[in-house]
Amino acid sequence: MLDYAALPEQRQSLIRDLLRKDGRVACVKLSQELQVSEHTIRRDLQELAREGVCKRVYGGAVVLSPASGSFGDRVEEGRAGKALLGKAGAQLIRAGGCVFIDAGTTNLAVAKAIPSELSLTVVTNAPAIAAEAMNSPCLEVIMLGGRMQARTGAALGITPLKQVEDMRFDQCFLGACALDAAEGLTVFDYDDAEFKRAVASRSNEVIVALTSDKIPSVARYKVMSCDAISTLVVEHDVSRDKVASFIEQGVDVRFSAAEIRR
Repeated sequence: MLDYAALPEQRQSLIRDLLRKDGRVACVKLSQELQVSEHTIRRDLQELAREGVCKRVYGGAVVLSPASGSFGDRVEEGRAGKALLGKAGAQLIRAGGCVFIDAGTTNLAVAKAIPSELSLTVVTNAPAIAAEAMNSPCLEVIMLGGRMQARTGAALGITPLKQVEDMRFDQCFLGACALDAAEGLTVFDYDDAEFKRAVASRSNEVIVALTSDKIPSVARYKVMSCDAISTLVVEHDVSRDKVASFIEQGVDVRFSAAEIRR
């Protein structure tokens, strides 16, 4: 049996593995399992945080979501899983409403999955989503303008913020870089966080569809707490333990269908 008190590198390696597996670790539990002091565990987490492995939070640490590439680079990543998430998300859209669809490759899958006979207004700040929505003859599409950002694939800044001031949405689909039950929904760009908050404040219902690699994890800027999310759509194979804390906060959690392999 390893003496973790005498082997800090092995101890930190184990903590890395737990963060990759569970997304979050608690100081008290690690202290008991590794038979070292909580002070020692806090030092380990501080070191791992300096390395960019995790972010320190009250009572432990959460895995730090890796910064993603440009919108174009992400379109092909996990395409099958995102398509299933898109179908599950699109099933939540109600006819006759005004729906905001935020930038993001998973939200692009939502736009692709909107039934062609469904009549509603789609508002977006993402050209790719606007172009996809325009393929449906029953959708009215409103494209917000402004300075384009390559990484998010969306217009951000003062112009789209001003435009949404006079809008009200029945539903909004918000993109996210990371989600954690305690830290909430977070992103890597400050302007993006500000814009998402503005949209959410003008929406009756906030829907978030996320791939499993983003739960739980944290990014740099907080958008909202989890209790502000109406519905969370996750992949079919996400552990029920991982979503239990969201359900406790009143979030309606929906699972996508499993992929059918032929």
